[in-house]
Amino acid sequence: MNRDVFIPRNNWKLNRRTFLRGAGASLALPALDCMASSSPVEEPRRMAAIYFPFGVAMAMKKKGEDQPTSDWAWFPDGEGRDYTLNKSLQPLAPHRDDFTILGGLSHPEVRRIGGHDSGDTFLTGYDIRANQLRNIQSMDQVAASHFQDQTRFPSLIMSTDGGVGEPTRSSTLSYNDYGRPIPALNQPRQIFERFFGSGDADSKRDRSRLRSARSLLDLVLDDARSIRTDLGKHDQEKLDEYLDSVRDVEKRVERSQAWIDLPKPILTDQDRERLKLDSDSQVPDDYIGTMYDLIYLAFRTDSTRVATYQITSMGDQSSLGGKFPQLLGFGGSLHKLAHGWNKPGGHEALGKWDHFLAGKFSDFLTRMKETPGAPESDVSLLDQTTILYGSSNSTTHNNQNYPLVLAGGKSMGFRHGQYLKYGDDTPFSNVFTTMLKQSGVPVDSFGDSTGLLSELV
Repeated sequence: MNRDVFIPRNNWKLNRRTFLRGAGASLALPALDCMASSSPVEEPRRMAAIYFPFGVAMAMKKKGEDQPTSDWAWFPDGEGRDYTLNKSLQPLAPHRDDFTILGGLSHPEVRRIGGHDSGDTFLTGYDIRANQLRNIQSMDQVAASHFQDQTRFPSLIMSTDGGVGEPTRSSTLSYNDYGRPIPALNQPRQIFERFFGSGDADSKRDRSRLRSARSLLDLVLDDARSIRTDLGKHDQEKLDEYLDSVRDVEKRVERSQAWIDLPKPILTDQDRERLKLDSDSQVPDDYIGTMYDLIYLAFRTDSTRVATYQITSMGDQSSLGGKFPQLLGFGGSLHKLAHGWNKPGGHEALGKWDHFLAGKFSDFLTRMKETPGAPESDVSLLDQTTILYGSSNSTTHNNQNYPLVLAGGKSMGFRHGQYLKYGDDTPFSNVFTTMLKQSGVPVDSFGDSTGLLSELV
């Protein structure tokens, strides 16, 4: 059997053409009950969100000219199906029929907060400034909760900086059902070992480790309950935040126990050779490419069906990714590059950075498009996955008209090849509701959404 694709235990079937292979010979299996015909197993549906900060190169006007110069403008010229990509997004041209560019959208509650504060809200749409820096569950985690029993990992959460950062300068896109930030992974080798390594080969050792972890968690929770009533209100709130994290660990331990007897997928030599697991933020090209490859492999092996990736944070110089442009030959930090978009030479410089990011995203779409979504499937992995790509700023301090691309999901009912423009009366969360609905997540709305975007489906 091909172990690259996980088959859910409650739908375990063998193909009638399955052979036993060994010692250079092959032997057909007899008719078995698990080969019996049955209703088709529903194809997996997946979701990803990719974020970059500080906005993009916008259209400019030259002195004495009525029309904006748009060679490096991120948003296309034209509208609907009759649009032209500019240089910034030109790398996406081969995938034109597999994505839609969205213009004019933003989160209404976030429009009035500081531009650098909006990264925390990309997948929530929640005004954390007006709510004591508290957030709500992010869209990706709503999907992860729905799919969590079907895969080894409920989601893959990654960022350049890793961890959670700090409020308004978060280094993760994902928030749990308590609105707490979920730490992001940022070391390719660590991510690889967690998803594909041999850490669970010694099941006896792992069982012992998980039992110890469970016992420790039980003790922590028991002690917390015993002291909570003696604390003041503020201390109780701080303890509750801590206990939210403990409960998340408890859930991960329970999941690990449930999957301990199932081997992790085996990757091909070609997969391993392509990965550059020792790359880091000093080599942006290799690093970003490897992070995309890890999402691809996690989806291809059905290790998870939800992934988020934050390419640098709003932390400016504190962000490892803030120096990416310098390492690629650009002048200044990413923040400086974004701030200079309307200065002499700055428009082209930021446009070239947008072009670089679009190129890495295009490479990811290519791999997804060239891979079948499942054995003997007629649709691609991209067709079974909706991918949101974009930023929470149009320019550095403008929280409106987010630059957004929605790709994939054709087998889930999405239609593409268009550039759609919306007004302020359409909240960005309508995209989330549409993505969740088409992914099979039973929701009627998300946050402040007012309905589905019918133009997309």
